[in-house]
Amino acid sequence: MTYTMHDAQQVAKLATADIEARLCSKPETISVVNVEDDPDYQRRDVDLIWTTQTGEILIEIKGDRWDRTKNFFFETHSNLEKSTPGCFMYTEADWLFYYFVNIRQLYKLPMPKTREWFLITMRRFKERSTTTPVGGSHYTTVGRLVPITTVMMEVAGVKMEQL
Repeated sequence: MTYTMHDAQQVAKLATADIEARLCSKPETISVVNVEDDPDYQRRDVDLIWTTQTGEILIEIKGDRWDRTKNFFFETHSNLEKSTPGCFMYTEADWLFYYFVNIRQLYKLPMPKTREWFLITMRRFKERSTTTPVGGSHYTTVGRLVPITTVMMEVAGVKMEQL
């Protein structure tokens, strides 16, 4: 599969806008700060800081259009050519918010618990890659297709929400 940078950015923008609006509408919310453009948080792979009465929650957002596959795509390499690990492997977020933009379905995955489970079990899931053209070149993203039902059954604390 091939994606353009523009496609990926549009999906990400839509996902972030929908999730920010949802968090802002929650009664326990004190603030929601978008840190996508902050280099310190980019390095830690964190998109939002959600402050509630109980404290700060760091959130990484993954927007996806491919809801019909009934899978999550957990990125193991964001850029294979440069040996860059996928965000799923290193995010310092407390929660990964995996959002299917077309059907407005949000899965909240507790981190690092979900990653620890994935590292133990990932060999049983199909590996897939996508290429993204950049200028005259391209890069390859690699990950595993993980059935949503498997994650829901095997990882404690996963929540699904319809936005």
